Amino acid sequence: MRATIEQMTTLLQMQQIDLELLKRKKELEALPQRATILTARQKKRAIEQKSSQVAELRATAEAKASKLEDEDAGLVEKQRHVQQTIDEQRGDYRSVEAHTKELNGFAKRRNVLEEELGRVGEELSKIEGVQGQVASALDGIEKQEAAAIASFQQEGGALQTGIARLSAERSALESALPDELRQAYEQTATRTGGVAVGRLMDGRCGVCRNVIDGGRLIDLQAQAPLGTCPHCKRLLVVA
Repeated sequence: MRATIEQMTTLLQMQQIDLELLKRKKELEALPQRATILTARQKKRAIEQKSSQVAELRATAEAKASKLEDEDAGLVEKQRHVQQTIDEQRGDYRSVEAHTKELNGFAKRRNVLEEELGRVGEELSKIEGVQGQVASALDGIEKQEAAAIASFQQEGGALQTGIARLSAERSALESALPDELRQAYEQTATRTGGVAVGRLMDGRCGVCRNVIDGGRLIDLQAQAPLGTCPHCKRLLVVA
């Protein structure tokens, strides 16, 4: 493949940048804060789901309590009305007796309602306790997440800045290469995991270290200044 000394220098510079980019991207992916943030968000979703479930239980209990209180308030009004009737009909024994029985029925029902309201109150108290625990857990997780994000932004931000700078440098170098050479480099780099260019050193490929001898070495030297390793198929700078 035809190439100038300047283009080969550019290829080697691009490769150095690509290896540095790969290193920094791996460092960014490996930052422990990422795992901490992910775990915190998973826990946060679970806690929020629990919070929603507890809120539904509380709403149900409060609705039940409200219904019982409304019924009790209605009975209070009925008691007041019946008592007023009794007071107005003191001379009518049968009427007073009938209304008194009615009052007793109201009283019994109110006693039942009082017991039920007590049980609902205990239930609400337990629910409120659980809600407090959930809120405390959520607050703790959110603080942990916020701390991890701040740390990641500080440490990861420096890596991202470096990645952006290197990417810009690479783009400038890449634009100086002819399409054929650039494509050959990109395809080889993809196939070999980033190391696309080596040097011919003492009859060996500087990357795979295999000996290139005989006719293959002569052919390679004839391709100077840029050839292809017959073993690993990387681009070889032939001095």
